[in-house]
Amino acid sequence: MQRAWDEYSCEGFYDELMVGPGTPRSGCEALAADLDALGADELAARQQAAEASIKEMGITFTVYSEEGGMIDRTWPFDVIPRAIPEPEWRRVEAGLKQRVQALNLFIDDLYHDQRIVKDRVFPRAVLEKSANFRPQCVGVDPPLGIWAHICGSDLVRDRDGTIYVLEDNLRVPSGVSYMLENRLVTKRVLPELFEHYAPLPVDDYPSQLFDTLAALSPRPAEYPEVAVLTPGIYNSAYFEHSYLAQQMGAELVEGRDLFVDDDDCCYMRTVDGPARVDVIYRRIDDLFLDPEAFNPDSILGVPGLLRAWKAGNVAMANAPGAGVADDKVVYAFVPEIIKYYLDQDPIIPNVPTYRCMEPDALKYVVEHIAELVVKPANESGGYGMIVGPAATQAERNKFVQLVKKDPRNYIAQPTLGISTVPTIVKNALEPRHVDLRPFILSADRQSVTMGGLTRVALRKGSLVVNSSQGGGSKDTWIIPEGAGEQSQVEAQAQTQSQSQS
Repeated sequence: MQRAWDEYSCEGFYDELMVGPGTPRSGCEALAADLDALGADELAARQQAAEASIKEMGITFTVYSEEGGMIDRTWPFDVIPRAIPEPEWRRVEAGLKQRVQALNLFIDDLYHDQRIVKDRVFPRAVLEKSANFRPQCVGVDPPLGIWAHICGSDLVRDRDGTIYVLEDNLRVPSGVSYMLENRLVTKRVLPELFEHYAPLPVDDYPSQLFDTLAALSPRPAEYPEVAVLTPGIYNSAYFEHSYLAQQMGAELVEGRDLFVDDDDCCYMRTVDGPARVDVIYRRIDDLFLDPEAFNPDSILGVPGLLRAWKAGNVAMANAPGAGVADDKVVYAFVPEIIKYYLDQDPIIPNVPTYRCMEPDALKYVVEHIAELVVKPANESGGYGMIVGPAATQAERNKFVQLVKKDPRNYIAQPTLGISTVPTIVKNALEPRHVDLRPFILSADRQSVTMGGLTRVALRKGSLVVNSSQGGGSKDTWIIPEGAGEQSQVEAQAQTQSQSQS
């Protein structure tokens, strides 16, 4: 530990593994000792082995270039895992379930009685300008009353150790396949660590996802027909679409593979003739889902699909219209939403947020933009935002004009000192900033992945973790109490033996 960690400094941030140089965080002593025992050269060799495994396994993601083309890249991965003690995680798990339960009640209310608007808890002006509210879904009762069946909520930890929800992704959240592959790669290149620890498993996610989807089926059956609807091979998340379909034993289909017949049921074209589809895990945005109901120019969707869904003959996850809660302005109201529907305080807090639509907040944001992160309501992937401290004055001035022109479309937050994790950089360990995206499944029951996708900002000093912006990822370990104790005893005995000799 002394060799690897004496020079390691987290520079005033909360580090998930180390308190400071040479001092592991409580519960991480054995992990730090095991990593040290491997040595810098061996860790670098394991990193190279991980990168080779990722290429061999074909784990890729797609980014869109400025010229409009597409670039297929190998998934960026760092072999040092991020560890979270199980007792802390159980609180996070409860907070995520609470949050998604309230958001589902909120979505259902907006498409029915709109009580929260009538009671003036949620502003009507925000709803009227929502880019993702779908009038076509008003009055629809989806199975079990659930709209967002798969949610990916992004978490960050600030300097003082507080975990915050940074945003909620309820339209077509992605990244879970990389969480699963990260675990497989880590097991392959660091098998000895799994002898000492028993991080809670994530490999049951595909079966949990299938059970969630199956619970929505309109036809009682032991094994309903489930299909993953993808935009096709040119979509940036196509790897995930095909991976999850294969892992669940579901059909991977494009819009042209499906049709809605006169009976308002959805069918899949097969060599044996039409086969009825019960549940669609759709990875296509609302507006391209059904040219009859939304964008008439869409060639990605299925004509009549919304009609079949409204008739209750096919279930869709996530339900059309669920994105009304996938809005950063709506995010700013989630504490009030939880209080309104559940009469509870949020277990996991929001990042303090300024709603630019409010005059006092707008004035503050304009005057303090150099200190804030300002985000548009409906962009994702790190696009369209400004990090005030890292921006030029010209960039800040331009953004101030954008916010003033449409204040409802923006929120602002303080620049958090988000936590770090040791990361291999040129055969040395250096801190890099991370976030975490757990995935919450909701149907007849709720479940949360044991950890999630840890995304890491690979560039020194950067806070942007998105893979499309140069970020990478790590395996996330939820460590049961007592795990690694034997390894710690062995490490201490070895240290004493070396000092005596």
